Amino acid sequence: MVGELRYREFRVPLGPGLHAYPDELIRQRVGHDGHPEYQIRWLILRRGDDGEGGSGQVDCKAEHILLWMSDDEIYASCHKMLGEDGQVSGRPPDTAGEAGALDQSVLGEMETDVKSLIQRALRQLEECVGTIPPAPLLHTVHVLSAYASIEPLTGVFKDPRVLDLLMHMLSSPDYQIRWSAGRMIQALASHDAGTRTQILLSLSQQEAIEKHLDFDSRCALLALFAQATLSEHPMSFEGIQLPQVPGRLLFSLVKRYLHVTSLLDQLNDSAAEPGAQNNSAPEELSGERDRLELEFSMAMGTLISELVQAMRWDWASSRQGPSARSSCSIFQPQLAEAGLGLPPTRAQPSIRRSRRFRPRSEFASGNTYALYVRETLQAGMRVRMLDDYEEVSAGDEGEFRQSNNGVPPVQVLWESTGRTYWVHWHMLEILGFEEDIEDVVEADEYHGAAVRGALGAALPSWRWKPMTELYAVPYVLPEDEDAEESEHLSQAEWWELLFFIKKLDGPDHQEVLQILQENLDGEVLDDEILAELAVPIELAQDLLLALPQRLDDSALRDLLNCHVYRKYGPEALAGQPAYPTLLEAQAQPQESARAAGVEGKESPTQYPDTPLWRLMQGCGLPGRTFLDLERALSSGGPQETEIKPFLIQLQRQPRPFLTLMRSLGTPAANKPLHLTVLRILMQLVDFPEALLLPWHEAMDACMACLRSPDTDREVLQELIFFLHRLASVSRDYAVVLNQLGARDAISKALEKHLGKLELAQELRDMVFKCEKHAHLYRKLTTNILGGCIQMVLGQIEDHRRTHRPINIPFFDVFLRHLCQGSSVEVKEDKCWEKVEVSSNPHRASKLTDRNPKTYWESNGSAGSHYITLHMHPGVLIRQLTLLVAGEDSSYMPARVVVFGGDSANSLNTELNSVNVMPSASRVILLESLTRFWPVVQIRIKRCQQGGIDTRIRGLEVLGPKPTFWPVFREQLCRHTRLFYMVRAQAWSQDIAEDRRSLLHLSSRLNGALRQEQNFADRFLPDDEAAQALGKTCWEALVSPLVQNITSPDEDGISPLGWLLDQYLECREAAHNPQSRAAAFSSRVRRLTHLLVHVEPCEAPPPAVAAPRPKGRNRSHDWSSLATRGLPSSIVRNLTRCWRAVVEEQVNTFLTSHWRDEDFVPRYCEHFHNLQKSSSELFGPRAAFLLALHNGCAGGLLKLPFLKAAHVSEQFARHIDQRIQGSRIGGARGMEMLAQLQRCLETALLFSGLDMATAFEHYYQHYMADRLLSLGSSWLEGAVLEQIGLCFPNRLPQQMLRSLSISEELQRQFHVYQLQRLDQELLKLDDTERRIQGGHEASDKEHKGEKAEEAEGAGAAAATDVGGEEEEEDEDLYYEGAMPEVSVLVLSPRCWPIASIRHTLNPRTCLPSYLRGTLNRYTNFYSKSQSYPTLERGPQRRLQWTWLGRAELQFGDQTLHVSTVQMWLLLYLNDVKAVSVESLLALSGLSPDMLDQAIGPLTSSRGPLDLQEQKDVPGGVLKIRDASEEPRPRRGNVWLIPPQTYLKAEDEEGRNLEKRRNLLNCLIVRILKAHGDEGLHIDQLVCRVLDAWQKGPCPPRGLVSSLGRGSACTSTDVLSCILHLLGKGTVRRHDDRPHTLSYAVPVTVMEPHTESLNPGSSGPNPPLTFHTLQIRSRGVPYASCTGTQSFSTFR
Repeated sequence: MVGELRYREFRVPLGPGLHAYPDELIRQRVGHDGHPEYQIRWLILRRGDDGEGGSGQVDCKAEHILLWMSDDEIYASCHKMLGEDGQVSGRPPDTAGEAGALDQSVLGEMETDVKSLIQRALRQLEECVGTIPPAPLLHTVHVLSAYASIEPLTGVFKDPRVLDLLMHMLSSPDYQIRWSAGRMIQALASHDAGTRTQILLSLSQQEAIEKHLDFDSRCALLALFAQATLSEHPMSFEGIQLPQVPGRLLFSLVKRYLHVTSLLDQLNDSAAEPGAQNNSAPEELSGERDRLELEFSMAMGTLISELVQAMRWDWASSRQGPSARSSCSIFQPQLAEAGLGLPPTRAQPSIRRSRRFRPRSEFASGNTYALYVRETLQAGMRVRMLDDYEEVSAGDEGEFRQSNNGVPPVQVLWESTGRTYWVHWHMLEILGFEEDIEDVVEADEYHGAAVRGALGAALPSWRWKPMTELYAVPYVLPEDEDAEESEHLSQAEWWELLFFIKKLDGPDHQEVLQILQENLDGEVLDDEILAELAVPIELAQDLLLALPQRLDDSALRDLLNCHVYRKYGPEALAGQPAYPTLLEAQAQPQESARAAGVEGKESPTQYPDTPLWRLMQGCGLPGRTFLDLERALSSGGPQETEIKPFLIQLQRQPRPFLTLMRSLGTPAANKPLHLTVLRILMQLVDFPEALLLPWHEAMDACMACLRSPDTDREVLQELIFFLHRLASVSRDYAVVLNQLGARDAISKALEKHLGKLELAQELRDMVFKCEKHAHLYRKLTTNILGGCIQMVLGQIEDHRRTHRPINIPFFDVFLRHLCQGSSVEVKEDKCWEKVEVSSNPHRASKLTDRNPKTYWESNGSAGSHYITLHMHPGVLIRQLTLLVAGEDSSYMPARVVVFGGDSANSLNTELNSVNVMPSASRVILLESLTRFWPVVQIRIKRCQQGGIDTRIRGLEVLGPKPTFWPVFREQLCRHTRLFYMVRAQAWSQDIAEDRRSLLHLSSRLNGALRQEQNFADRFLPDDEAAQALGKTCWEALVSPLVQNITSPDEDGISPLGWLLDQYLECREAAHNPQSRAAAFSSRVRRLTHLLVHVEPCEAPPPAVAAPRPKGRNRSHDWSSLATRGLPSSIVRNLTRCWRAVVEEQVNTFLTSHWRDEDFVPRYCEHFHNLQKSSSELFGPRAAFLLALHNGCAGGLLKLPFLKAAHVSEQFARHIDQRIQGSRIGGARGMEMLAQLQRCLETALLFSGLDMATAFEHYYQHYMADRLLSLGSSWLEGAVLEQIGLCFPNRLPQQMLRSLSISEELQRQFHVYQLQRLDQELLKLDDTERRIQGGHEASDKEHKGEKAEEAEGAGAAAATDVGGEEEEEDEDLYYEGAMPEVSVLVLSPRCWPIASIRHTLNPRTCLPSYLRGTLNRYTNFYSKSQSYPTLERGPQRRLQWTWLGRAELQFGDQTLHVSTVQMWLLLYLNDVKAVSVESLLALSGLSPDMLDQAIGPLTSSRGPLDLQEQKDVPGGVLKIRDASEEPRPRRGNVWLIPPQTYLKAEDEEGRNLEKRRNLLNCLIVRILKAHGDEGLHIDQLVCRVLDAWQKGPCPPRGLVSSLGRGSACTSTDVLSCILHLLGKGTVRRHDDRPHTLSYAVPVTVMEPHTESLNPGSSGPNPPLTFHTLQIRSRGVPYASCTGTQSFSTFR
């Protein structure tokens, strides 16, 4: 199924080397739909982990995922959680064995003791005087800790007095008492995480707890919290620099976090016991849950807000603003032009295009285009590449050299590479010779065809996308917007606005509520009513205008960053940026009021022009407030009452304070400013209110001033005084300084100033003592952030499960920051782990000391120097720079090569090589790497001026910005994958139990995908995050489902296959939109379009240097066109299923109807319906059309040989009938053409099958009769252009070519006749001149004969010239109209031998006026053999045949007859009657052939009568008397004998079967003789052809008995080889794909004498054929051997 079922536990793959399995049932609740839900802990195991130990042996730190699951999901995936009755088994009762062991009376006594001990401890704490606690108090606390470790007594410690006791102990000044409090808390929290959290929550919610806790007490609670959350969220942020958060803010975050987790637990527990709350009304339960949800949302929003501020994300978002993501499908990968490798948009260039050759876009298919290129292309022509193929790119031009029968077949000299490379026919565009090429501006569609290799607009595409919304994005259905809903805020938007209303205090809160009441008819607003308000958009806009003036600085930043303000705020409505300067937005009204107040009275306060005044100028009104504060501090003895208002104002708007502190990071030239700033800060530290300012946010400026070597000593001393004072007042800032590395900075400052810095050592010691606390703070920050991420993922999961909106304020803000990450750059020393050098390792540190005056110098031979960087895991190098100096002369590098590898021993990949100029100082070696290399080595191959050693001044490495996105992406993808794979498992289980549930899969998938799409559009900020979510969801949900529904069951039928079968069966009934079949078909179509609408692009494999192929480029590409742009595994599974369905449909149809008279039209209609169904279900995608063709081919291949031959003959007959019928013209002719087109589309299925040979045989026979009886037409060539691939030997194409050659010979013969006539006339002129001059005339004899006017045709067969030349001028001076005679020269290589086996003797059968023409043509043909433009080879002579046609004039009629009929009618010119017997003797024809000719002549339309006489066998023929005619007939009369059709079951069909079986046996025998080494395919073909010709198999008698079937070509052998490969009898070698060897024992009979004898009744080898791709070898039109050729005449 989806995952792996191991040890009866379902394991879900989460990534490379990761899988999860269910471990423990945590809790149970009632879901929103009323059904129970169970929270299961899934453990994440890595490769090699053994999870058999059970949950008791699992480490608490192991990674896990908590997932809520339904009953169906538990049943499908968590067998461990099911009891013996099949029900989900709950958690064991909480009562421990220890409680059962304790007697109730003993337990009661212990509870009484605990209560008395608590009272005693409280009394002893009150009586405690001094700093040293009394011993009795310590003993009492120790006993209480012992009691706290007993789990049954946990309930007693929940007494409020225990919290009071702990509070007093934690706030005690004595360390031992605080330590004892921590021991007691640990003892209470040791039972379970829930108790620990409850204790921490109870303590943190005490009023003003911060006032009672000092630094140590707070750290004790924080340490306890860190221990409590350590095992809950084991998330690592290694490599990410987290900000420094002081303990006060950390404690506040802890309180918020505990509060949120408590509310979340209450929400889960409110529905945990469905029967426990029956005493309350459902309305009360719903109201309580709604209250909890609102409180949880507000608390979660507060936590996110504080966490964003603590991580300093709010300032970054204020500067940058939110990034808007384009609205597009998150499941469909982005196919940008950059991803396709296309160049950027530029001006359209001028390209070269042919004037006379057709482009590929004009052809209906790639096959017809390939045939066109093959027939047209000539050596020396220019061509352009249309597709990327191996080493040749689209758009490259070259010169065509040659072609042969290999794969690929075309050799071109390419300009881009300067050498020849072999490609395929369909990849080329013919430009022609130079005179055929013109320069044109490149059009968009032509550019797309040339660059992208498109096959034309009519071709199907792998990336077809429908235009309609439903099929383009099936899960985003058009929804009717509710007008009332669109006028109000959604609940999520209102709760986000309500969050800021609740932040207001006192009068401001009441004013906003007053605005609400005025717009809501004065309704009393309590918390319950506020949560359910329907707030109009206009009212929300009024509130958004009123809120900024009432919020402090941090809340205002939250408001401007929130979704509701960006959507409805004033800036959004005005179309302006929604991120103005924060203080200006807040201070503008106050400044206006202040200006109005002082107008006309006195001028505003004037400030002196000091550095401080200039610094505060950019802060607006708050800057003036700070200047007033500085003036108050400068006055003698400032009073706390005067300073406190200014400090409170700074707490609300801390920007001037942060600007003041950050000024310390400015250059050292600002000494007066620095001293002024430090003086002010030193004074502020003494005020308690000042400690609440965000000192930590600008502490890095203090560290920059401390580290700077240019800092003035006086400034440095004042800075140390200030930092010491700050750390003494609040040790939290000592922790912050420790995290910032202040200890090392102070040590370097002391070393520089020789220890003459007061309080510097004390500050360093104070910072050093906080090392443990700094580690605690870092761990706490990590735990809180990890916990928040887990809660966010839990809310996303709940959103997926319930389909309810997420109403948490700032949810999108938090996700946006997690997806975008922090803004802290990776420093150079953070990129690598260590640096190694080839020599002088003690000077390697000079490479990274950032001092250009120092250097590392090597010591070794030239070219052996290197620097090796061991990189941190996952760090991609953004820039690698080498620092050099020209002053080093010969020590300066001249050539540097950079290598990368997985280890120091595998540095084999060259990343870059750089030649260093003598004037260079910074040499960039690498930039923007896209792959992580663990080890990078810099090799100095050569130095300037031939130097030996080298000097490197420095090394700089910049890495990427570390972000939270990789961590969050990993967690998001893990949770998403687990959730949807579990869901896919449950749905697959339902489908396996009941196939009809597959009809509901479309709606289920639509709901899930729509949910993820809407979530991404609402919350995810960029395309990368959305695409990661969409890809994970698709792979986890759709891919397993498709794999399951396409997998066959025990009966060999998959659920989807069954559904598609049902769709095909009810397709006709679905035309009625009101029928159930229409609804059923609609569901099936929606499901299939949903499954195929996404085709993920698989990442291309990394480019690896491969050895250059030998001979022909690489391996044979049998399907280069089909392999381009392979679809995903989903599409492969679907196409495999669709192919099986089609194959079964075709097989059933063939089994039932193959003998029908109308088989071909019905089969074409069936195929057409399958095509339409494929388009309806999957669209015109090439993958499914190919699957359709393969399925039809598979059904055809299941037929036995004779049945397949019968089908082939039926198709050839049907095409012949339609071609002849189209000659009729008119509406009937057009109908015949339409039927022919449909039949040709179906016949293309033969173009890869073994039955194509039989189809070619029958088509060739019928085409020969058609051409000789009716003549050629444009339709013959059009038909061959469409189905040319169905003829492996290309015999029909050669037949048409031979006709064109005959026409050329006829034109030359006409010129030859005119030449002879001119010669004879010239002789006559000479004779007359001699007679007139008195010379003796020479006797000349001229012969002439009279005959009826006729236009006839004759044929001659050619043999070697050896006889005497015939008399050719016997009819040269024939008196009368000479008949027009045309001669067709036919080659026996391509024309059927059976059609020309009867020869004609012109001397005995033709009149003299025709005989002389044939004699002259014979002499002309013999002489033409020496012409270089005609066929080369030995001279041949013609043998005339009876084939052909003629036109005779008979009265007013023109008779269209065959050559035999012409001879018979002309013979009756001399005799009145003739017997059939005498005609047979005179012509030498067979009785069948003569009877076929006599039949039309003696019909009602014919001119002859056949009279039967007793003494004359066969009867007597005579011309019919005109008086017997019922009416006079005029015009054309067609008397040509009708077409005769063959039968596949006759002797000729059986001979074809015998030939195929003999070839299979020969191939197997030859391969068995060569063993495992095998044979190259070319050698195998040659050996099989030699064995066929020479013997001993087949015997000579058998070859002669096969007749036409005895001919064997390389195409026939290749067809049999591919059949045996598909069957598994022959196999390819993996390393040598052209080498074939015998694979399995043969399942056929080896040929022997008896079985091969034609008269034997032994069985033929029982071979069956599978789908094959037959590549035919071209047959030359002119043979080099002395074979005979035949001609015929018209």
